[in-house]
Amino acid sequence: MQIHPMWADYPALAPELEATLGLIETNIHPNNQPVADALLAMINAGGKLLRPAYCLLFAQFKPVDRQKMIALAAAVESLHTATLVHDDIIDKSATRRGLPTISAQFGPDVAVYAGDYLFVVCFKLIAHWASDLRSVQQDSASMEQILNGELAQMGRRYNLEMTIDDYLNQVSGKTGQLFALACFLGAYESGNTGRFAKVAERTGMAVGIAFQLLDDILDYTSTLDTIGKPVHEDIRQGVYSAPLILAMADHRAEFAPYLARQAAMTDADIQAVLALVARYDGVALARQMAQRYTDQALAAMRKLPDRPARQTLIQLTTQLLTRQS
Repeated sequence: MQIHPMWADYPALAPELEATLGLIETNIHPNNQPVADALLAMINAGGKLLRPAYCLLFAQFKPVDRQKMIALAAAVESLHTATLVHDDIIDKSATRRGLPTISAQFGPDVAVYAGDYLFVVCFKLIAHWASDLRSVQQDSASMEQILNGELAQMGRRYNLEMTIDDYLNQVSGKTGQLFALACFLGAYESGNTGRFAKVAERTGMAVGIAFQLLDDILDYTSTLDTIGKPVHEDIRQGVYSAPLILAMADHRAEFAPYLARQAAMTDADIQAVLALVARYDGVALARQMAQRYTDQALAAMRKLPDRPARQTLIQLTTQLLTRQS
């Protein structure tokens, strides 16, 4: 078991993240060994464990049973991994983190069951460790918001009229909600007030939206080698992100002839769209938006109680939201 090398800069947090992975592993035992092996390989394939990290950090503002918080962090990561498995089915992705996806290895039917199994792991951990029904309710509400975000994205494929508000609504459910849930669970289950937990939740939402904006920016500025996934495929699949939406806002007529070809877009069409995004400053505008959400998250963190976790949160968030890959 090996966690991402970024955690070498956080020696107090790294052992708990290793324990989080270990706990997920001990809860994976479906009656199908190849699927179990695929799930374990995916979990150990170098994901950054950001959501469990935020959960664990927001649980450091009060003395608390750390084993409990590790279990809840494992629940959050299990939920996140389940959504990735299902995303790969929908997107027909061949690889994830440099490994074949479960759907590519075993087909979409088996992958659906694998993702569902991780939902079970998530709920088993929360049901066992949560202090009351509030966390269970928060988890189920988050799952609903995540699903609504995914459904919104699916419903807006190839939509040339998509606005930046549509995009933000979509990513708040798809990505923001998991960060928000992680921060809420860490704060609430460690014995903080409901008000503190809501502050943590809003902070996590800002982190998640900024994270997704930056992820989408990197699709326009990186290569397959630097980010480990195919770039620009979202355009061909009709999933339009912030750089394209912002560049297209006042220039739809110029983008339309290329985007109207939908899945039949050629590589030359993609390059023409990328040139238009560059001409109309789509990446720069998206960076400005990401910076606003980053500033919002950091401002909220600076108001947290003066504990070591506050500075760690600020350091991690700054590192995460200024990354180049």
